Amino acid sequence: MAYETVLVETRGAVTLITINRPKALNALSSVVLTELIEVFAAYDADSSQRCAVLTGSGDKAFAAGADIKEMVEKSPADFYAGDFFADWTSKITRVTRKPWIAAVNGFALGGGCELAMMADFILASDRAKFGQPEIKLGVAPGMGGSQRLTRAVGKAKAMEMCLTGRMMDAEEAERGGLVSRIVPHDQLLEDALKTAETIAAMPPLAAMMNKEMVNVAFETTLDTGILMERRMFQVLCGTEDKTEGMTAFVEKRPGNWTGR
Repeated sequence: MAYETVLVETRGAVTLITINRPKALNALSSVVLTELIEVFAAYDADSSQRCAVLTGSGDKAFAAGADIKEMVEKSPADFYAGDFFADWTSKITRVTRKPWIAAVNGFALGGGCELAMMADFILASDRAKFGQPEIKLGVAPGMGGSQRLTRAVGKAKAMEMCLTGRMMDAEEAERGGLVSRIVPHDQLLEDALKTAETIAAMPPLAAMMNKEMVNVAFETTLDTGILMERRMFQVLCGTEDKTEGMTAFVEKRPGNWTGR
């Protein structure tokens, strides 16, 4: 399917998704966000695709924030009646059970930072910059920024960033735990795709359950999380891929996964 603001390409079992508004620094208009929901739903439903990479077009920005021109004339009633941001903050994360990576190639500010934090993990260009500058516009994060950023980097740093609007560079983001790794700018996409290929080559049910286990760690108690982990391990032990994986290990050969 052709989209107005998003490019989609499949490379083997990996889906590459590119926000394509370089002249607007890939600002997240309502069209972009609606199309991203459709793209991620299609990715999740396609059994041939096992990992996705999301990035921004051009050299400057992953996504420099929400499209302020769409928001400036809206009243509080408009935002409330339409439950503004609700679909975008829930559908991408809840619909997409399979792994996906954010490859942040430049500015990830406001909604762009919030979108990157929805990913399972972030790979950052050495030129990447992250921030929640909404306070400078008289508002606050609205797509999970105050919540996910705090969980990633801790209260003190998240509070400072939300109250001052300052940006965090890639090195600080890695030290703080916001990003998994920093990659030289011109190698970012290649590295992200290779990482996605590694994940896509894993047993698909195991990949989905590992993702779910780690996410649960942020949403429940330790005892409940460990119980859930144990139960998922036990479920995976009943799959064909478990038998194949352990047999392949003993026979010293690659596994041949069926997703069953």
